[in-house]
Amino acid sequence: MRRILHYESRRQPVASPSVFLGRITRNAVYSVALVALSLVIGTLGYSYFENMRAIDAFANASMILASMGPLTPLMTDGGKIFASIYAIFSGFLLIGISTLMLAPIFHRILHRFHVEDGDVDEPRNGKKT
Repeated sequence: MRRILHYESRRQPVASPSVFLGRITRNAVYSVALVALSLVIGTLGYSYFENMRAIDAFANASMILASMGPLTPLMTDGGKIFASIYAIFSGFLLIGISTLMLAPIFHRILHRFHVEDGDVDEPRNGKKT
């Protein structure tokens, strides 16, 4: 987990464009993997609880994951409970993936502001020269 969130401190220079692109790429790969895993979970859940064919279960899972709602009406109580939990999970996943993708961008912007402010080193005793 430290590797995902490890960025340079404000005393270090801004990361090179290649390091920044690597962070964006790495986080995009993690995001795609999370979406794929979530689609598998949703497809299996709809198949099990609603006895849907694989393609229908996949379509419902992807629609819920995209925050659009299910395509077919749910018939079983288990399917309704699963769909409710999966929809809540999907909402949190959307927030998490958005954060994961935007973190390197926000860090780079904020780090540039700190580097510009910290160009002049101040003495430790608090007196300006």
